[in-house]
Amino acid sequence: MRQDADPGLFGPRSVTWQLHSDPVMWIAGVRALWLQALHPVAVRGVMINSSFQEDPWGRLMRTANFVGTLSYGTTEAAEAAGARVRRIHRLLGVDDPELLLWVHCAETDSYLSVARRSGIPLTDADADRYVDEHRTSARLVGLDPDTVPASTAELAAYFEGVRPGLAAGPDARTVADFLRRPPVKPALVPAREVIWRRVTALAHDTLPPYAHALYGHPAPPPETVTRRLVATANLLRCIPARLRWRLPPRHILRAVDRLGPETRPDPYAYPAPYSLSDPAAILEEPRRQYGFDGGGSTRWGTPD
Repeated sequence: MRQDADPGLFGPRSVTWQLHSDPVMWIAGVRALWLQALHPVAVRGVMINSSFQEDPWGRLMRTANFVGTLSYGTTEAAEAAGARVRRIHRLLGVDDPELLLWVHCAETDSYLSVARRSGIPLTDADADRYVDEHRTSARLVGLDPDTVPASTAELAAYFEGVRPGLAAGPDARTVADFLRRPPVKPALVPAREVIWRRVTALAHDTLPPYAHALYGHPAPPPETVTRRLVATANLLRCIPARLRWRLPPRHILRAVDRLGPETRPDPYAYPAPYSLSDPAAILEEPRRQYGFDGGGSTRWGTPD
């Protein structure tokens, strides 16, 4: 890595740097939306203040840009992005720490759960490190990091405590309908029906059992969901990384250009690249064959 370059908030040695480069994060992000909608107060704020119904794809791209900036941007860019988000939260009156914590935990759990079930070979220590790293992200949206879960056990305890207050009320139903059929131009309706509906259905199926119960239907068999997730993720991974990373906002390519080619992310190099002493190992060919156990947010596939 170039010694004079700014690695940003996380850097190439972090779990975040590797994990967020995988295309399965697209599915994880949609899962987070399904989960976040179950907090009645939080989703009411979204319904009042968000432009997602009028500009869904623009809203998704702004969210992707924010996550990408925090994950791969310079420290200055990440801090500036956080400052903008905090300012917007204050102006809209949606800076309640309880609500911010819910959004943060739902995102962190979704990213980690989907990644692990899709076959990324993270150890328990890696998973704890990922949760801990994202207390930095929590700080940028206005939370005190000391109040944010720092491990998978603390994250699970948080959800256990908040579950009695969750519900799939009218606002959650509106979000659910939107996620199933977001508005698109007429020419894009076939793509929405063929591609988007499958993505959002798979993201929905990866929700924990209590979320399915709140939405009013039984949870699908976890083994079936995990098989579908692994198959879909591996299909997405067939798209060359350099091609995927050229899509806007191109944060990963800019980060690698800034720091050097040896910092190229690869969450499938094994052992995990962020635990190796040799950073060049992240350039190894990804290993594709993983088992799975169909578990939830704290269990996932391990190498055969």
